[in-house]
Amino acid sequence: MEKKEYAVELKHTGYNCAQAVLCAFAEETDLSEETLKKIGAAYGVGMGCMEATCGALCAAQILMGLKDYEGKPVLRDAAVLHDEFRKMCGATICKELKGRETGVVLCECDDCVRNAVKIVESRVL
Repeated sequence: MEKKEYAVELKHTGYNCAQAVLCAFAEETDLSEETLKKIGAAYGVGMGCMEATCGALCAAQILMGLKDYEGKPVLRDAAVLHDEFRKMCGATICKELKGRETGVVLCECDDCVRNAVKIVESRVL
């Protein structure tokens, strides 16, 4: 099974979007799936309120930090991930992605998870 579909499967079995993306990459990190699940616990649904950054994007950023951070800032790379996600999904804020105020869904949760996984596979790992 492709990693992006595995992440979506995790999301449908009780993981939030951040946890699903993080745990899909458990083998590529030095952390257990349980630890990654804890790390991602508060990032789902736009950090729990739909007002903040999509949890799937947060997870991609966390994975980039786990992979690339060696004492030097990774902010430029983080900006690239952010821009790529925005281009793929249409926004980065959960409520905008879900069309909470406009009624227009820009990107379904499953596709946000898929896109975050694609970005991690192409830019991070």
